[in-house]
Amino acid sequence: MNRQRLTYRISEVLPYINWAYFYHAWQVKDHDEQQRLRHQAVQRMRDLESDHHTYALFAIGDANSDGDDILFSGHRLPMLRQQKPQGDTAPCLCLADFIRPIQQGIADTMGIFVTSVDIRLETEYASDDFERMMMQLIADRLAEATAEKMHEEVRRTYWGYAPCEQLTIEELHVEKFQGIRPAVGYPSLPDASLNFVLDNILHFADIGVRLTQNGAMKPHASVSGLMMAHPQARYFSIGAIGQDQLADYALRRGVPMEIMKKFLNPITRET
Repeated sequence: MNRQRLTYRISEVLPYINWAYFYHAWQVKDHDEQQRLRHQAVQRMRDLESDHHTYALFAIGDANSDGDDILFSGHRLPMLRQQKPQGDTAPCLCLADFIRPIQQGIADTMGIFVTSVDIRLETEYASDDFERMMMQLIADRLAEATAEKMHEEVRRTYWGYAPCEQLTIEELHVEKFQGIRPAVGYPSLPDASLNFVLDNILHFADIGVRLTQNGAMKPHASVSGLMMAHPQARYFSIGAIGQDQLADYALRRGVPMEIMKKFLNPITRET
């Protein structure tokens, strides 16, 4: 397993920021107001440049699927499967579908990651409500931008499955690259407790990230997830799951069903 820790200057990841989410968080649609807020944010980031960094931690290793589980460098990562397809002829997808089955006897490759910022960005610059929101959004955007830059470097160099990739920032933001980077807590990977499994492999504390008892990350401006290279890999939503899949998933995770239900309650059907 190839494990790497990366440190970035704010100016290195700033070009990778997707500003659309920044504007959405402010609920601002007027172009001039968007640009005013963006200018303020960029200036704040430049002021922070000398004292703060962002961080990435990732591992690339052998992987295979085993049913709905992913086997990654000696660790088992259970996945959830859609119970309702996205079209009449579409299959019910699971992220394990994009990894070579173990029955083929050939190892595939997968990556896992976590990115974050200096926690002081969330705690030491909140003089009023506006500043508190501005600094939290700056931290969030920097953590996401760090994941974008790290993933580009992984594809080109560390994993190297796309060494000749030359994409614009706009193309990166609409995911023109090969493969996917599903994040924990998002629709295809909704179980926040998976962070405990990833932490056991990566050791999040090496970049200053700790987990709460609910699997949430501190700093809040942190992103974790998987990296997959299959050309047909795509994002999807797990959607609602029944009690049968909840029980099966809890068994595969080795977690009591009632505890697992707390993590998956938003997508769990009672029937």
